[in-house]
Amino acid sequence: MSSESNDNAIDAAAVAAVAAEERRKAEEKAAKDEETCKSYVRSGLDRNVTVKFLYERLTQLGCKPPDNLIRCVNCKDNQRGGGFGAVEEIDVSSVDDNRNRNDSCVQTKQEIDALLAKQRDGGAKLKLVPEIYLCQDHLRDKTHAHEAMVHELIHAVDMCRTKMDPIKNCIHMACTEIRAENLSGECHWLREVQGGRLLTDFVGHGAKCVKRRAALSVKANPNCADKAEEYVDAAFERCFKDTFPFDRHPNLR
Repeated sequence: MSSESNDNAIDAAAVAAVAAEERRKAEEKAAKDEETCKSYVRSGLDRNVTVKFLYERLTQLGCKPPDNLIRCVNCKDNQRGGGFGAVEEIDVSSVDDNRNRNDSCVQTKQEIDALLAKQRDGGAKLKLVPEIYLCQDHLRDKTHAHEAMVHELIHAVDMCRTKMDPIKNCIHMACTEIRAENLSGECHWLREVQGGRLLTDFVGHGAKCVKRRAALSVKANPNCADKAEEYVDAAFERCFKDTFPFDRHPNLR
């Protein structure tokens, strides 16, 4: 074997070794992120009064949460703390509700877009399966995780108490996003300061934050993206005042 061939073999082995080490580190990080996320979920279910209250109200409303309602998943490039629901095709020929997807990863925008396009073409009927996922790779700390849990549980309450169809009805989606942003604590003034958005705009920051964040969520639905701000504006006055199932805003107790 020539000297050049030996050098090429050594280079290939070095590249393979580096790639293997990067995979090992990524797997270790994913395992650590998952365990941390699961500890946040456990502490939320056991000790966070708002999370516990929402679980109790779901049961009282006739929608007892399953044991696996909240999952920790790898969201990769989807920069968010969590999400609610999985868009699935209704199979009228089967009552089997098993899902042919990877439960360790969040449903991608491309997958959702493909299902929505299929529905628009008349090739499918879709349903929103109630479930909550936390993005284990993007959670900042326990407070962030608990706020995300409250946010998604507000969606669960809305799905339980109404015939909400956020896939096709953009006003429905805007309303539940407004309520979730408002009641979760994610628009607390301290969060806005930490995000650098409250330095010169303190007056009315809560409503402005809720509108901004709700519009971003509505834009994630291709059926609603073009007029997201208009849908949020149309639903805002009524839905911002709606504190159900709380008797008042939980952050003002």
